[in-house]
Amino acid sequence: MAWLVSDARVFASAKIANNRSDRRRHLLGRTHLEGALVIRPCRSVHTLDIKFPIDVAFVDADGVVIKTLQMPRRRIGFPVRHAKFVVQAQAGAFNRWGLRVGDVIEVRDQDN
Repeated sequence: MAWLVSDARVFASAKIANNRSDRRRHLLGRTHLEGALVIRPCRSVHTLDIKFPIDVAFVDADGVVIKTLQMPRRRIGFPVRHAKFVVQAQAGAFNRWGLRVGDVIEVRDQDN
């Protein structure tokens, strides 16, 4: 388990998908998502087999959110240049958290 944080604000708990097995499973078959899913490395996402709309944040190597969008079901996204990882959450979560383009975010392991 990890935490998604920015400027001493904790946005959510986060699961990290950084291998093929975790990526393949990520949101498939789920009807909702608690917290966030961090996929790294990653520059594009799709929602072909996902059962609910998601918020997506594309983050560069410095942890700066360079693009956010809300993706409905059954869509394929375009790659985002300079993105090193993505953060996914249930649609509406970014508004609740106040996550915006330009925010610097960090994924902290529970042990830190």
